[in-house]
Amino acid sequence: METQSGHITTVTSDTAKATPPDGLEAPRRYWAVAALMGGLILASLDTTMSNVALPRIATFMGVNPGLVVWVGIAYSLAVVVSILPFSAVAERIGFRRMYAVGLTVFMLSAIGCALSTSLWSLIVARVCQGFGTSMLMCLFGGLVRNIYPLRMMGFGISLNALMVALIAVLGPVIGAFILEYASWQWIFVPYIPVCLITYFWVPYLPDVSRTKRPFDWWACLLSIVMFGLMVIGLDTLTDHLPRALACLAVAALAAYLLLRHSRGQAAPFVPVDLLRIQPVAFAVAASACSFAAQMSSFVALPFYFLDVMHYSYGDIGILLGGWSVGVAIMAPVAGMLADRFQVAVLCGIGALCMAAGLAWVLVLPLDAGFIWLLLAMLLAGVGFGFFQSPNNRALLVGAPRRRSGAAGALQATTRVFGQSVGTALVAIGFNLSASHGAAVGIGIGVVCACGALAVNIMRYFNPAPDMEL
Repeated sequence: METQSGHITTVTSDTAKATPPDGLEAPRRYWAVAALMGGLILASLDTTMSNVALPRIATFMGVNPGLVVWVGIAYSLAVVVSILPFSAVAERIGFRRMYAVGLTVFMLSAIGCALSTSLWSLIVARVCQGFGTSMLMCLFGGLVRNIYPLRMMGFGISLNALMVALIAVLGPVIGAFILEYASWQWIFVPYIPVCLITYFWVPYLPDVSRTKRPFDWWACLLSIVMFGLMVIGLDTLTDHLPRALACLAVAALAAYLLLRHSRGQAAPFVPVDLLRIQPVAFAVAASACSFAAQMSSFVALPFYFLDVMHYSYGDIGILLGGWSVGVAIMAPVAGMLADRFQVAVLCGIGALCMAAGLAWVLVLPLDAGFIWLLLAMLLAGVGFGFFQSPNNRALLVGAPRRRSGAAGALQATTRVFGQSVGTALVAIGFNLSASHGAAVGIGIGVVCACGALAVNIMRYFNPAPDMEL
């Protein structure tokens, strides 16, 4: 290569060796994918299956249903506050070691949940299980980035989406089947063999270079305060307004101090440096809007179908399953298209379909046939699946490979943030109008989906290279 001064330079062998490989070679790639799928099954199944047992747990332990929901809240809170810290730890100890630790913590916590005899012991075990889930979730994006060659990135991301969609359909069914024939403790038993089998595939995961930078404890503490109080503040915004505002104010202060602390750092604890990369920034904004639309819809739709349209719980399960089926159908298609077409166009079409499907539910007359509602949910799910694979590809590929772990953690954090915002907005809608709260919540989902569409319109008119080296 010729420099501006006219001298010729060559690429040394050391430099060539420093260049990370473009994914894993077969057959190692297949076993690494199997390990990744095992973790995805655990994280997705735990989210969808465990909540089915909450009414049975409340009855068994003789506690108020309003108190037993903390079994789920504590789990979610543990996940959101620990994703970024565990991502930073993984960059220092290695992805494979963190993955093995996450499987161990998850399995031991599942055993602890099954052996719990009181609500508080169950909550403690669920917090530990949340930490195990977080250790796995913070690696998913980085592992995809390093397992698949760039030409297969869309396929890899869509395979993840397909697995999550299938578990979203099967999780409640498996949970209900277990509760039909056994006690609630058996809900946590299926995780154990999945963890044991996944252990065998962990050695095939990619060797990701580690960082030698010292751990930033101050940034870690600020991030925990920021995300923890933000989620608590959003969840209590309609029930305890003064407390919620205080939590949000402290979270905002922690965010300010964290940004100020991270200014000028090459690889800060909270990866705000990645937001300076235009494809990543657009992907994060679109993802937050998309997951806010998804969660606000999933909170409001059961109330709308039950109280407004007077369907049974069985019908509601089928209708909500239509969304997941739409995601599962579209995931492989979106993966193939994501490697060939512009991300903004694909994501824009997906966001438009999601908004159209939700709006279709609202405009249908109350005596509309069941099939029309199912088609509307299928369209919304197709849009969500069509949106997610290309958008996640843009986020993961847009970040430098050496920051793939941070990019994966940013992806997971954005998802939880968007879902928390969507839930809080629906709660506000119910407080504003008890009789029309469900319709307002679905309308919020439409607005958030349109927000994702707007982000992609801006992305289309401000194109940038997708890939950073």
